[in-house]
Amino acid sequence: MGRGRVQMKRIENPVHRQVTFCKRRAGLLKKAKELSVLCDAEIGVVIFSAHGKLYELATKGTMQELIERYGKYTGGPPADEPMVEPMDAKKEIEMLKQEIEILQKGLRYMFGGGCEYMSLNELLVLEKHLEIWINHIRSTKMDIMFQEIQMLRNKGS
Repeated sequence: MGRGRVQMKRIENPVHRQVTFCKRRAGLLKKAKELSVLCDAEIGVVIFSAHGKLYELATKGTMQELIERYGKYTGGPPADEPMVEPMDAKKEIEMLKQEIEILQKGLRYMFGGGCEYMSLNELLVLEKHLEIWINHIRSTKMDIMFQEIQMLRNKGS
């Protein structure tokens, strides 16, 4: 059974939209890695999710090096100029403290210790972090599998 043609329009259901984003993002990054390996190309991919989360891939070196090289080719601004304004230190510390507190509460909740009630917002934040962790784990797993395949190919040659 073949896949049907997907109509290119915004997915209205937020759950379906998020699932599609995760799957297509993973596919795009996988294709970029494959293109890099097959064609010995240097590739940089930057993705910002609808929630403002950054996903990036630099196949050789770091993303910063790739951006600097791009700037040299296009005559863009030097890479040592800050691109975004830093957040107020106190505000950032407070945000990080809140995030740590929510994550710790979530860990206690998941492992059955401390039957604290979590609010809907706290559960949504925990869910978001779990999705990020799952994506990191899957990405690491794919990298390891890819390295093992490469080792097997090299042994076969």
